[in-house]
Amino acid sequence: MKVVALVSGGKDSCYAMMKCLQYGHEIVALANLLPADDALDELNSYMYQTVGHQIVVSYAKCMGLPLFRRRIQGSTRHHGLSYSITPGDEVEDLFILLSEVKRKIPSVTAVSSGAIASDYQRLRVESVCSRLGLVSLAYLWKLNQSLLLQEMIKNGIMAITVKVAVMGLDPEKHLGKELSSLEHHLHKLNELYGVNICGEGGEYETLTLDCPLFKNARVVLDEYQVVLHSTNPISPVGILHPSKFHLEQKMENGISLEVSDLVYEVLGGNCPQSCETMSMLSDGSSILVKADNQKIEISKTKKDNTLSLSCWLQNLSGASTGLQTDLELVLTKIELELTECGYSWENLLYIHLYIADMNKFSEANETYVRFITQNKCRFGVPSRSTVELPLSKIGLGLAYMEVLVAADTMKTVLHVQSISGWAPSCIGPYSQATLHKGILYMAGQLGLDPPTMSLCTGGATSELEQALKNSQAVADCFNCSISTSTLLFVMYCSETLVTSDLISVEERAKIFLEEMKINGSDTKSSSLVVDPLFLYILVPDLPKRALVEVKPILYVPGDVETSTDQVVVTIVSSQSSWGFKHESWHSECVQKCVIPGRLCTAILSVSQTQAVKICSTLPHLDLTDKSITEDLMDGIAKFCIYVLDSVLLEAYFSWDDVKSFRIYVRADVNISHTTLSLIYNRVFSEFAELNTTRRTTNDQIFNIIPVLGSGRSARCVDNILTCEIFARKA
Repeated sequence: MKVVALVSGGKDSCYAMMKCLQYGHEIVALANLLPADDALDELNSYMYQTVGHQIVVSYAKCMGLPLFRRRIQGSTRHHGLSYSITPGDEVEDLFILLSEVKRKIPSVTAVSSGAIASDYQRLRVESVCSRLGLVSLAYLWKLNQSLLLQEMIKNGIMAITVKVAVMGLDPEKHLGKELSSLEHHLHKLNELYGVNICGEGGEYETLTLDCPLFKNARVVLDEYQVVLHSTNPISPVGILHPSKFHLEQKMENGISLEVSDLVYEVLGGNCPQSCETMSMLSDGSSILVKADNQKIEISKTKKDNTLSLSCWLQNLSGASTGLQTDLELVLTKIELELTECGYSWENLLYIHLYIADMNKFSEANETYVRFITQNKCRFGVPSRSTVELPLSKIGLGLAYMEVLVAADTMKTVLHVQSISGWAPSCIGPYSQATLHKGILYMAGQLGLDPPTMSLCTGGATSELEQALKNSQAVADCFNCSISTSTLLFVMYCSETLVTSDLISVEERAKIFLEEMKINGSDTKSSSLVVDPLFLYILVPDLPKRALVEVKPILYVPGDVETSTDQVVVTIVSSQSSWGFKHESWHSECVQKCVIPGRLCTAILSVSQTQAVKICSTLPHLDLTDKSITEDLMDGIAKFCIYVLDSVLLEAYFSWDDVKSFRIYVRADVNISHTTLSLIYNRVFSEFAELNTTRRTTNDQIFNIIPVLGSGRSARCVDNILTCEIFARKA
């Protein structure tokens, strides 16, 4: 990509440019914001370093690149962590500056910044990039600061301190010193006082005088003054004011251009209307689409403080109206349902987006962002996973969505849009993870190499390992470990994988997680160690033609939820339903993960062999020809409800605690979605009638999802169906 680099003069912005080159990008321009008054060295800004701004203008000649500069007109007016457009805020100066760069150099597609740990700065850069249709590159994000400083020095960043503001750094002694001479001292201050080694807490600021990017000349500081801002004896604050400097030409690369030939002053106080509105998205509710050949279906249930909604299309004629039209219908219907329930898109926690053709993934995203935007989600955009499913094989349209909605907005969302070495970015309005009341819903993770956003090579096991590493990088932000906090791993696997590949994926996943525990990666988790469940789903395709997509759900208890004492609940024993009685082989079908008194998740699979045993329990069924009839599916449904009910009872849960219930059905059973829905509705109704002595409900949400195969093990994904339930106490 062609990149404009934000430069403050500091070491971080310069090294970020070097990382851009390392990953194959091209720096085509520089951009800098400076005080409106040249006499000022520093502004009271949370966003911009301005100390040493007098020298930054020389970077144009040092690098032989155009430098766009703007004098800061605004101030800090929007104090929230996530930024929204605020007239008069200093962030709008950055927007105007980059708007001009894009106007003068239309080929620019990305912006580089030196953000390491500041969400405040990163989110504002991402906000501006989003408005301008640019990609944010933050290759220093989340890097270990100790190793990062060593890298900078080793790779030729020659920078001096121009501000000190922390105990242990003396203006008279340490200003003007090269980083290489202070490295040991900074590590010592980190050990003594927790000082950020790279100065991310404002402990110090630097000015780069030379680096490998400066092909034409280096900066030589001839004279400077030390200006004290505070004489506090414990932590005095001082800055270095450059009073005289010159450029020392590098003879082998020297050029004769004057600095003024490469510097552009960006004026103006108002951004063009076209720039201001170019990324504003249309309101999805205004879209009107026809559904002559399709019937919109929706199921919903409200349990305590959460609402589960699913929406799909029944294809009545078999004719396709196109993915865009189908997805518009689904999104419009969900938006209307949310409004009727008193909610909006900002209440969403998680979205499962199922599409019939992954070749239309870009088209699906374009439609998605017309409805769900950052502006509509004040408390953070929901997390999301997307897979291709054989929807048409059971009579569905081209798009199917499940959404999980919270009545409250007490959620923590991690949405990093910058490309970095940390974890894959989420450039669109979907986040890496959403934490709500102790449950961390993580977006589907692919085996992407974060800095390049390309699938790693080496096949399915390599992708799986990278996806798990990416999952752990996200989990680190919530102080937990995927090896000890995960309740359930849903492993979506491409149909291109043969059985041996699937087995290798399963074996590698277990080894990788065990290695994490042995290596101490689980020290960030709570004292509670969860033994996770695994669910393998075989699908036609995944985004980017990936072979594996990992979707973890983690338990991240807060301070008030750390107790694991069992909550005593009085529940009347289940009556014998439909003639079933417990048999030893039932346990072969199901696995569960229980946090006593809090959570219960279970996976139940029914194979062809187990279907035969169900037939023997229900003599009216016949499986002699091995065909899957509606009667057999009715019997299997009764068996699933019976066994899952037993699991819930044993864990002191009821169906009223169930927040989600997915039924993954092999699409080649040749039974329509409509028929399957009728079967499960009927079975739940019968179950409620049979168990009148305790609280049950026939108003139970369930989502029937067509797949190519499913199972609790990758060794057996040819089950007729697999059920996944997630229950939680209020």
